[in-house]
Amino acid sequence: MTTSNYATERETTEGKVFTVTGGDWDEVVSGTDPINDERIVVNMGPQHPSTHGVLRLVLELEGETVREARSVIGYLHTGIEKNLEYRNWVQGSTFVTRMDYLAPLFNETAYALAVEKLLGITDDITERATTIRVLMMELNRVSSHLVWLATTAMELGAINMMLYGFREREYVLDIFETITGLRMNHAYVRPGGVAQDVPDDAIRKIRDFLQLMPKRLKEYENLLSGQPIWLERTQHVAVLDVTACMALGVTGPVLRSAGLAWDLRKTMPYCGYETYEFDVPTHTDGDVWGRYLVRVAEIRESLKLIEQALDRLKPGPVMVSDKKIAWPAQLAIGVDGMGNSLEHVAKIMGQSMESLIHHFKLVTEGFRVPPGQVYVGIESPRGELGVHAVSDGGTRPYRVHYREPSFVNLQALPAMAEGGLIADVIAGGASLDPVMGGCDR
Repeated sequence: MTTSNYATERETTEGKVFTVTGGDWDEVVSGTDPINDERIVVNMGPQHPSTHGVLRLVLELEGETVREARSVIGYLHTGIEKNLEYRNWVQGSTFVTRMDYLAPLFNETAYALAVEKLLGITDDITERATTIRVLMMELNRVSSHLVWLATTAMELGAINMMLYGFREREYVLDIFETITGLRMNHAYVRPGGVAQDVPDDAIRKIRDFLQLMPKRLKEYENLLSGQPIWLERTQHVAVLDVTACMALGVTGPVLRSAGLAWDLRKTMPYCGYETYEFDVPTHTDGDVWGRYLVRVAEIRESLKLIEQALDRLKPGPVMVSDKKIAWPAQLAIGVDGMGNSLEHVAKIMGQSMESLIHHFKLVTEGFRVPPGQVYVGIESPRGELGVHAVSDGGTRPYRVHYREPSFVNLQALPAMAEGGLIADVIAGGASLDPVMGGCDR
């Protein structure tokens, strides 16, 4: 009798059901004879201190050398993609922002661009709204890279860098709170534009941040770049060359650290990135050290983009003019603390019954999106973040699927870890910068 190498199946009243597992722990361990080849199986994770997120690694070791590495995911699964099918198109923004929680504004923007493409209103998005999207994404890229730098340094023993990285990230989160009312999970970028305009005090805070950050970046480099232990733990560690990156679908800073200047902001521009002046940092070593250099350089390029976006912020609306699509974008925090200002409610109530009914239908039922399917890719801090959105002509998505860079890039972990030391698994895994909320979603 032969056993199937595939998932077991059984017939039910609902049709054929497949049972997929990640492999039983006892089965994995029994496949190793410790007396014969002196190998042991180590269960690393899932916990934050060891593996950069809720990720489990099953490592087969010979001494301190990793002979086999397996990534086990799914511990943070939220079912967000499935939930989108039961909410209207605008409500989807509230779900997708919670996927990659370190880059919420990228999740929102990719989703909004996909919905706008289905609606055929891509060219109708106002200049101010598009500029604000670029501004917010680049601020978010800086905050995401700061988390990577802080946590990776901590995992390799540079505790001070952890404190400094989060200190500067707090400044960015304060800016986000000033603009959106929230530090994360903003639901700020919506189909048709953005939820509300950028206040003047946020502009001042961003200008101050642009003055502060270059100095702090120099301090980070003084702290790490010449430090012997940092160099020893990062140089020639977890090497992944450009051929391996291409074979595994790896994108983002990991691919650029191997020498390929592939950045969707340059190669397949969106949101007017082709009109901005910035460089795509690369390195050729394809190791942890190269990924560190690329991300620090990317922070500097993002600061350049933020400054250009600020200079382009011309007065104007931040939502499309079509009232059948445009979510109210002139909100203010009211007494309920939820953005329902009495002035705005009074304006809606004081117009006409038709206006009130239309507003009620837009908020409760949502707008209809013509049937079709689109794919939109943007450059997130971790690589290509793609949205495949399908509409059946209703007020809710038929299907929304994300091409999440954390999920794809994790494929590279065994290639980077096997044959190396167990200590380098931490450095290599951290250098991929996986965010498990995006991976599992």
